[in-house]
Amino acid sequence: MPRPLWSGAISFGLVTIPVKLMSATEDRSVRFHQVHTEDLGRVRVRKYCEAEDREVSAAEIGKGYEVSKDTLVAVTDEELERMPLPTAKAIEIVAFVPAASIDPVRLSGDSYLVQYDGPIAAKPYALIARALARNTKVAVAKLAWHGRERLVLLRVRDGALVAHVLKWDDEVRDPSELAPKDITVTDSEIDEALLLVDSMTTDDISGYQDEYRKALEAVLEAKAEGRQPPKPSTEAEETGGQVVDLMAALQESVRKAQAARGEDAGDAEVHEMPKKPAARKPAKKTPDKKTAKKTATAKKPARRQRGA
Repeated sequence: MPRPLWSGAISFGLVTIPVKLMSATEDRSVRFHQVHTEDLGRVRVRKYCEAEDREVSAAEIGKGYEVSKDTLVAVTDEELERMPLPTAKAIEIVAFVPAASIDPVRLSGDSYLVQYDGPIAAKPYALIARALARNTKVAVAKLAWHGRERLVLLRVRDGALVAHVLKWDDEVRDPSELAPKDITVTDSEIDEALLLVDSMTTDDISGYQDEYRKALEAVLEAKAEGRQPPKPSTEAEETGGQVVDLMAALQESVRKAQAARGEDAGDAEVHEMPKKPAARKPAKKTPDKKTAKKTATAKKPARRQRGA
């Protein structure tokens, strides 16, 4: 397990649970250095003091808040740690809410494993974890960390508590103005879209991998060994931006999804939308009574002869 990043306690009513936080994820992205393209020499960022016009070390660098254009206020780490916040060394649970009520957009992407600290903390830790596991609620808590107070969601994963940092209300933008206006969607199209959703539904997404990182690693491995990088695949489908019949596209998508699962969905084709509506045919003339009578007589089937 990674080293703890924070230590304190979970405050749950009158219950206090000493805990430690450690990162719940790891970044597997391929990272590059900035280099001089002519000789591959490393290009480094040096920190200079504007007042003394010299490079400064990390020990000489502190925090400063810009009150106005020409005025800075120095703030030390000790001053931030001594702020009178009840959440300075505690994860204070303030409410329990249904898990479905948390909008995923509020998840900041920072997740931490919560480890109980010491044998005395094991029982109250297990108590809150099992209580959360028995219902569909999650805990919402406050935590002061890295110079700011954060809103945290606590949930249970495999018997352990996991903390997810949430965005505050005023940090989430309203997307309503981006929704399409005056668009007509038929019930048949919605039903077909729901059928596509059902055909693509799964309970396990563990099989998905970062194909970009794998391809990038193959390129880097080839260059390190003096080989030519792998050629790009030519099997990618070209969409070409063509306009297609939405219903036919949905039906074809359902067919492919069901075929991938080994289900027989029948045949379906995607056709291009006509650029202009087809011209209306002229209305047929209504036949007079005599003509209609002759036509009906001519179309009347002959009687079958007995014994034939």
